[in-house]
Amino acid sequence: MAYYHDNTIIFLNGAFVKAAEATTDYYSQSLHYGYAVFEGIRSYQTASGETKIFKATEHYDRLKNSAVALNMPYNWDTNELIEATYALLEKNNLQNAYIRPVVYAPANMSFNLNNESYLMIAAWEMGLFLGEKLIRVMTSSFQRPNPKGFRIEAKASGHYVNSILASQEAKAKGFDEALLTDMNDFVAEGPGANVFFEKNGKLVTPPTGNILPGITRATIIELCAEMNIPVEERLFTTDELKQADAAFFCGTAAEVIGWQSFDDVVFPTNWNDTLGRKIQLAYKERVTEAALVSEK
Repeated sequence: MAYYHDNTIIFLNGAFVKAAEATTDYYSQSLHYGYAVFEGIRSYQTASGETKIFKATEHYDRLKNSAVALNMPYNWDTNELIEATYALLEKNNLQNAYIRPVVYAPANMSFNLNNESYLMIAAWEMGLFLGEKLIRVMTSSFQRPNPKGFRIEAKASGHYVNSILASQEAKAKGFDEALLTDMNDFVAEGPGANVFFEKNGKLVTPPTGNILPGITRATIIELCAEMNIPVEERLFTTDELKQADAAFFCGTAAEVIGWQSFDDVVFPTNWNDTLGRKIQLAYKERVTEAALVSEK
């Protein structure tokens, strides 16, 4: 994927600069220790033709919360960052885009607190992160980090080494993606997405505590409430998941993507007949504001 070219613009510490000309400090705590936080945000060309960032406030508020959780100085205003992001999309002629803000640390080889942080926002065109076809998922040999060892609710860069290892393992074994359990062997989440399964007309998803509480996950729960689809947040095992009628991942990059199988156990319900498919269609309608246009 070409993330940028010679004329791509990024937002760097309050200024719009060319990505190809931007520099970073090679002595940064972020580069050496993974000490940074980030967000994954999508913008869409809506049904009315406008460019709209989906849940921009929620994402930038979470960016701040992640930085605070990791003791990183944070002095940016959410509304100002949203305004800068819209300007960034316009400068790069982007509508359907993936947006990546990163808060990173200065040069510091000690483990002492920093007096400042830096901010970069990039955007690029990106399709569906996990594609459009149903995916084959396997139980990873890697577990999610112990919440007592990390600020698990923070979207921290260093946490994603765990995600990379799990995803690489799954693909090396011929699967499309991994599913990780927590330290007690309950289902947690995917490398970059939350999980739901369907059983007897109800959706089940892991509770918060050992997962990153995704913004897309929250949107799915909102949609279910609107569509009178019952949702239960509780712990469950991979064995129970294998008895499900259907399952899906959800996340900003992945959006909503159904599973064909889990550990080579094929789900019995045709995806087009599942609650997941209804949610997938409703989610696409929500992010593109199709219903708002049809009501006018």
